[in-house]
Amino acid sequence: MPQRESAASSAPPTPPAPAAPALAPEAAEAPEAETPFNIGDAEDSLERMCELNARFGDLYRVYSPGRRRYAYVINHPDDVRRVLVSNHANYRKGFGLDRVKMLLGNGLVTSEGEFWRAQRYLMQPMFHRRVITQFASVIAAANEQLLERWERLAASGERINVTDEMSALTLEVILRAVFGTDLDRLSQQLGKNPFEIIARESVRDLTFAYRFRQLRKLVSELAERRRSEATGHFDFIGMLVHARHRATGAPMGERELVDEVMTLIIAGHETAASTLNSAWYLLSQHPEAETKLHAEIDAAPLCDVLDLAATEALPYTRGVLMETLRLYPAVWLLSRKSIGPDVLAGCAVPAGVDVLLSPYLIHRHPRFWSEPAAFHPERAEFAPQTVRPPLAYVPFSAGPRHCIGESMALFEMTVHLHRVARRYRLLYEPGQPMPLEALINLRSRGPLMMQLQRR
Repeated sequence: MPQRESAASSAPPTPPAPAAPALAPEAAEAPEAETPFNIGDAEDSLERMCELNARFGDLYRVYSPGRRRYAYVINHPDDVRRVLVSNHANYRKGFGLDRVKMLLGNGLVTSEGEFWRAQRYLMQPMFHRRVITQFASVIAAANEQLLERWERLAASGERINVTDEMSALTLEVILRAVFGTDLDRLSQQLGKNPFEIIARESVRDLTFAYRFRQLRKLVSELAERRRSEATGHFDFIGMLVHARHRATGAPMGERELVDEVMTLIIAGHETAASTLNSAWYLLSQHPEAETKLHAEIDAAPLCDVLDLAATEALPYTRGVLMETLRLYPAVWLLSRKSIGPDVLAGCAVPAGVDVLLSPYLIHRHPRFWSEPAAFHPERAEFAPQTVRPPLAYVPFSAGPRHCIGESMALFEMTVHLHRVARRYRLLYEPGQPMPLEALINLRSRGPLMMQLQRR
């Protein structure tokens, strides 16, 4: 394992790399006969990264034949801090950006530089705690609809597809938060919810990207309608329409506004859905944690609509989510590309290479987490006085590109656990693993079918 950076080292070494089998057919394209591996594209990326991490530790490199350059993988919080925070200006978004832009346009997730900073400034006030707590009734209503549906399924003894249910729930929440009452008008006008394909079609391929981008016209028309209305709406698209640049007082351009709406919908839906799916799985496998969750929820005051402060008064429930995000971070791989040379873990990192960090692996680093593979919602490492490096936990990234929607996501997910766990247990076969798919996001490979048990 490379040593930490040392001032006495005048010529930083090159990070280690796995040696290729002599007869590997793809090895001919790899310099120095190293094993080629397109991290992030191969279906077994996570498994192979876990194996390489066990062999090489905090820093290694793998040649990517598809990109014709090296990928440098970092796993130590000090190096994560350098790439995401202290030297972030030396790194821009890495591979996969073109595919995401095809889906989302040039929104906060994909944009760079001064344009990104200007958009971030315009949107930051939308996610202030005094704003997001006003979505409490939207979140409560979506969960009430889910519970009414589950009541019928529980009465019939029918198992529920938790994966699909979480997808539908989180999509309902983000669409209501973005469009408000105009979602009902659009659905009535078109005969169905035009955005339902997001939850119905889980494969994010070119066909989906094409169909999703057809919805841009609806968003543009709705934004134009909002500009002409005298009556205000409390929803994200209304906030975007009325946002103004600090220096010029100019509104956000139409294309830029549509890009941000499409980004909000996808980013606000998929990560929350995956996290809740994983949380129900983990609770089903750890009855002692489930019992503690029920005890906290049962002791809390009865309330039909929880505001943000009420969810923050549920430390164990929040701990369940934090531990779920540690073990199964939806954004399991972050990609950057170096602009100039750097030194990480005492090793030289040249300009123009991919630098990858995996929250999945960082969150399981044995130096910073006790029993890293175990599910402990009350773990000491989450305590405010912990000595754990802050960047050993990065489910929402860190630094200037830290996820703008973190508070909204935690609010929404805490409300859901509170509402559902007060009424039901979700049963799954004990000891049954949850197969994972690690592509764009980390999610279960196939649906989780669970039994509802009335408490």
